[in-house]
Amino acid sequence: MSTTNPKHKILLCEDDPNLGLVLKNFLELNDFDVILERDGRLGLAAFQREKFELCLLDVMMPKMDGFMLAEEIRNTNPDVPLFFLSAKSMKEDQIKGYKLGADDYITKPFDSEVLLFKIKAILKRNEEQNKEIANVEYDLGKYHFIPKLRELSIDGNKTTLSPKENELLKMLSEYKNDLLQRDLALKKIWGNDNYFNGRSMDVYIAKLRKYLKEDPMVEIVNIHGNGFRLLVKED
Repeated sequence: MSTTNPKHKILLCEDDPNLGLVLKNFLELNDFDVILERDGRLGLAAFQREKFELCLLDVMMPKMDGFMLAEEIRNTNPDVPLFFLSAKSMKEDQIKGYKLGADDYITKPFDSEVLLFKIKAILKRNEEQNKEIANVEYDLGKYHFIPKLRELSIDGNKTTLSPKENELLKMLSEYKNDLLQRDLALKKIWGNDNYFNGRSMDVYIAKLRKYLKEDPMVEIVNIHGNGFRLLVKED
């Protein structure tokens, strides 16, 4: 008896019925399981009801727009990859999307084949990142960091990191007291080193700094134009 790999399940929220149906059919022809919803509230209900491995969200939707839906999704699951689909190409909208934790912001009209390859790339990268996290642990001053569990602890207090926070701190830990090049981290974790991904990484660096503020001997230093150093000072 032959077995087949389960299909990746995608939540597609798109209020244009023609585009929604065409995109759903195209992705299903390429072996994805797609749930299509026509507004943000129905999309949120579907997300809370089922488990998805990626979400494609139209920005301009009735009842709840894509940005509001993304916030709700992130509150429920900070890990699931998010793609925004939008006719709004203004830089401010794109930055807002990335600040909400988007993995990509795709402006309409777009090439379905390109979207397909982007989806496959991020799902493959997530699978590889999960496999790569070995049983290595790090002592960072008073902190103890266990990448496999996405766990950062100090004095018995534990913080569970999101996947991107975890990968970024893991790379910083691997380069402890040395330079982690900005473009290297962006390509490894975000897939490419474009401007918007750079802004997204800056947000995650700020989050990690907050997590590490309890020990003054540990800090993330910005090396202007080059990258970052996780500086762990000795007593």
